[in-house]
Amino acid sequence: MRILVTGGAGFIGSNFIRHIFSSHPDYEIVNFDLLTYAGNLNNLRVIDKNPRYTFIKGDICDLDLVRATLDRFDIDAIMHFAAESHVDRSIVDASAFVRTNVLGTHTLLECARLHDVPRFIHISTDEVYGSRTDGSFQESDALTPSSPYSASKAGSDLLALSYYITHKLPVIITRCTNNFGPYQHPEKLIPHFVTHLIEGKKVPVYGTGGNVRDWIHVNDHCRALEFLLERGCSGEIYNIGGGNEKTNLEITNMILRLLKKDSSMIEFVTDRPGHDLRYSLDCSKIHAMGWRPGHTFGTALQDTITWYLQNEWWWRPLKK
Repeated sequence: MRILVTGGAGFIGSNFIRHIFSSHPDYEIVNFDLLTYAGNLNNLRVIDKNPRYTFIKGDICDLDLVRATLDRFDIDAIMHFAAESHVDRSIVDASAFVRTNVLGTHTLLECARLHDVPRFIHISTDEVYGSRTDGSFQESDALTPSSPYSASKAGSDLLALSYYITHKLPVIITRCTNNFGPYQHPEKLIPHFVTHLIEGKKVPVYGTGGNVRDWIHVNDHCRALEFLLERGCSGEIYNIGGGNEKTNLEITNMILRLLKKDSSMIEFVTDRPGHDLRYSLDCSKIHAMGWRPGHTFGTALQDTITWYLQNEWWWRPLKK
């Protein structure tokens, strides 16, 4: 199988590529990435000389380049990770989010349609559902995004689904909870806090720290995507979660304990505009198919912290 991975130099995309190379020695990967600030080829140093790996620097909004790439390679599946994903940045300026997440997704869908690509997996987020105080969102629930980021992802989800309904393009949509693990950009909560504490800096916690998120180790997410690549049904949406709902303050205190720091390193800051209180997914659909997360949260968090302690060469240049 030959897979086109968009955004393969990013956090989840690069973890997915490394996972596929370790689990499928016969698969080939074409990594299509623009290398914005969140794309980092150091994430893939261990496989960049592999003959089954090809890197193309490109913008998913570039129709001609996307079509030329699909002309050049006989692609069996597109794994669409590429996205602008930082909520705070979308609040300051949403234009890049609309361009990449909506227009870029449309470009890929249209090219996939013209080239009869057999499978298109669109990787989305739990944030498209919005917030809820109790219960969990199912795949059939309405989308009520709160931020420009999540609204742009909701728009891309609807576009992808429309291509299945109208053009019969074999699209699958996945919505995952908060990922963490190695190679995550230090603008995100867990690596941001870990690297700040390593540097002796305080960690900024929004509001009272009561916002709740479900956390999943990135390798479990990649395993779920591999599972759906092989067994998912076209036109379907699948929720993916780790089953680890925790407040931001709980996460902060766990990181402090593991790094042997105390609460004096917490700095409570003004809450973010439109900050959703709680995300929660009902993942019974993919569980019924046989997939379950394999990592326990405490062990995975410790392993993640250890990775950042041992790989300062990777994250220090990004923090500059």
